Amino acid sequence: MQSGTVTALEIQKRNKERVNLYLDGEFVFGIPLIEAAKLHKGQHLDEQQLTELRHADAVQRAVDRGARFLSYRPRSIDEIRRNLLKHETPESVVEIAIERLSNLGYLDDMAFAKFWLENRDTFKPRGPMALRHELRSKGISNEIIEIVLESLDAPDAAYRAAQSKVRAMRGKTLAEFRKKVGSFLQRRGFNYQTSRDVLEQLIQELTDETPDYFAPNDTDRGYF
Repeated sequence: MQSGTVTALEIQKRNKERVNLYLDGEFVFGIPLIEAAKLHKGQHLDEQQLTELRHADAVQRAVDRGARFLSYRPRSIDEIRRNLLKHETPESVVEIAIERLSNLGYLDDMAFAKFWLENRDTFKPRGPMALRHELRSKGISNEIIEIVLESLDAPDAAYRAAQSKVRAMRGKTLAEFRKKVGSFLQRRGFNYQTSRDVLEQLIQELTDETPDYFAPNDTDRGYF
């Protein structure tokens, strides 16, 4: 249908924010309530107006989808873009939806990067190398990544990360402790120097607090 006269505007039963549009007695498509408020029965809509209504509906659907995706946890702009494109949303619609979500305060890559860093630091401490990789995979710019990483206390994060291994290593040799805990810290993205310093701190503390923590007759070489 390229044009027609509005004969009915019915609010959808399942979604009160959408309205079914009827032209010349026939259902055409659903439109956002805010767009329906601009129409009235007896109004003639030409092809251009219908195209604009379809576009407005596509944008609103994209905004709603993006908002639902954000409801689970904060997302980066690139995550939202990829999610919308995955659902075959036209690129032009995606960019408008992203702009609207940004204007509403739902999308902010700096805020997202800070959230990601704080969440990791609280529940699963990681080093700068791992965090850079994760944030880049989310589409965060290098500039933002470097800014948020300035607040990271890598030695403290490494120390807290290593605690998850300490109990399981009791009774192991000093060499085994260095190798396993050191390798674990490097897999978490901490550099060699930070990993080594934290290992020395832990070894000193464990030796002072629990003299029999490490197995005797160890042939420790002092590195991992």
